[in-house]
Amino acid sequence: MDLEKVFHMKGGLGETSYSKNSSLQKRAADKVKHITLEAIEEMFVESRPKSLGIADLGCSSGPNTLSNIKELVNAIERGSRKLFEPAPEFRVYLNDLPTNDFNTIFQALPDLYRELKKGKKHGNPSIYIAGYPGTFYGRLFPDKCLHFIYSSNSLHWLSRVPPGIYNEKGESINRKGIYISENSPPRVAQAYFQQFKHDFSLFLRSRSEEVVIGGRMVLILLGRNGPNHVDRGTAFLWEILYRSLATLVSKGEIEEEKLDSYEVHFYAPSKEEVEDEIRKDGSFKLDRFEMFEIEKDTGNSSSSYGKAMAMTVRSIQESMISHHFGEAILDNLFEEYGRLVDEEMAKEDIRSISFVLVLQKL
Repeated sequence: MDLEKVFHMKGGLGETSYSKNSSLQKRAADKVKHITLEAIEEMFVESRPKSLGIADLGCSSGPNTLSNIKELVNAIERGSRKLFEPAPEFRVYLNDLPTNDFNTIFQALPDLYRELKKGKKHGNPSIYIAGYPGTFYGRLFPDKCLHFIYSSNSLHWLSRVPPGIYNEKGESINRKGIYISENSPPRVAQAYFQQFKHDFSLFLRSRSEEVVIGGRMVLILLGRNGPNHVDRGTAFLWEILYRSLATLVSKGEIEEEKLDSYEVHFYAPSKEEVEDEIRKDGSFKLDRFEMFEIEKDTGNSSSSYGKAMAMTVRSIQESMISHHFGEAILDNLFEEYGRLVDEEMAKEDIRSISFVLVLQKL
């Protein structure tokens, strides 16, 4: 499967779109927003570029991207005023895979420009925004053109399903799961780890060519706490998706062979695994590394937590599941998924861990 042609968040503005179901990702970004803004402000004060290059890697198609851009631009303008200097021009590059719904972002740009103009007495910021489709596991931009890179909830996605989970016949050895689970042979976890190391090292090597000396990267991604891959966090949410698919197999809505051959291109690394790859690459200094959890959102009383989580996961996974199983199963699958999440949450919380890293180019 060519992930660059298949994998994307659900586009548009419909009820199951990523745009309508990305509040969890926004809450993660908001929780560490102070770290993001401190990083770009420090970079600006140190380098004071006249033309500042910013890239959002894995921007997707919801409102979160343009909200982040507005925050970054406003932070630099505040820094400029403190220095009694004019603000730089902003070159903003929005990156995601080619199948991403860039149109939804572009259609929202006039609103962003109006927001940036509000309350300005001394002219409007010079900002130039462009889409850059392509995988960030490789070069995307010209040499030394970026001062700041932001990537939220993207780097836990691998460039492919690890080839090491398949036997000589091309069959998956991970028959009782779609990710690393208690039923997975040890070889499965090792294959996922090897793919993460390959991808993350390629990401760092590529960015090291594109970022100026002293430039910063803020990376937010899902991870895990400690060496055990199987926990009651993100790995458990994949286990619930597997159980939901297995329920549809038992009802005759999915062929068992189809489920046996479905695997996800995802990996939740540990802190030590991430730090080790940064150290081996040697192009960036790790300025900051924090782990955090997102509290359960109790603000929406009109639907259960499980239903809200099901809508979020559907907006992320629909393209992959539809490609493999067909669209007909989606409603029943995610109804079951939401039910199982609520059932499990009644027993014990499911607590996913996220990382935020600030890297400085050496």
